[in-house]
Amino acid sequence: MDLNLNFKSALVCGSTAGIGKASAMELASLGTSVTLVARNEDKLKDVVSQLPTGDGQRHDYIVADFSNPETLKEKIEEATKDKIFHILLNNTGGPKGGPIFSADTEEFTKAFSQHVVCNQILVQAVVPGMKKVGYGRIINIISTSVKQPIEGLGVSNTIRGAVANWSKTLAGELGGFGITVNNVLPGFTATDRLDSIVENAAKKKDSSKEEAAEFMKSIVPAGRFAQPEEIAYAVAFLASEAASYINGINLPVDGGRTKSL
Repeated sequence: MDLNLNFKSALVCGSTAGIGKASAMELASLGTSVTLVARNEDKLKDVVSQLPTGDGQRHDYIVADFSNPETLKEKIEEATKDKIFHILLNNTGGPKGGPIFSADTEEFTKAFSQHVVCNQILVQAVVPGMKKVGYGRIINIISTSVKQPIEGLGVSNTIRGAVANWSKTLAGELGGFGITVNNVLPGFTATDRLDSIVENAAKKKDSSKEEAAEFMKSIVPAGRFAQPEEIAYAVAFLASEAASYINGINLPVDGGRTKSL
């Protein structure tokens, strides 16, 4: 099975930490030229300096904040004027936690903009190039909540579901052009996001963070949290030629935690 991505270019969002950074590192190790997208320029420069670089690879970055879709659109359209991206990884930090009933309506509007609207902007910018070369991989990092809602993440559950259906619709429209659109659904993964979820769980149960973490691990058949690199391996596979006939799926990478098929 050939997983090399030599002479491919990838646009990787949310790529200065966690799953985004791990995915950028893995794609670069397989030969991809990576363009990072995030809001902190110092962190972007640091990650670019860490990316593996071989013959013909050139890495760069775009400073953009997903809370400002119009600016994101301007920057991405500029970046795609003279460059074709074969791979797009949509990856944005999740909405804050809390019960759905008590969520302010503004939280839904903000989350929809940062996830669905910004994803749409990115796709509209990169797809013409993908069509031109007959190769495209659009991969969205979302959540296992699209299969089984997660307690205490009301807004996130709602918006992740919207992204999943947006993605499935897009897969049907683009499949005939050699472009696939798939979702990766991480389980409990050792990132800053998980730290905040563990902390909230500890407060809710009036327990220590260590006790909350151990309980969360106990409901995962694998008995542990994932490392960001383990999610990145799934991203890299879906980005490769080997996954050319996989389109429109939700792929849980969760150690077996999700109960639904």
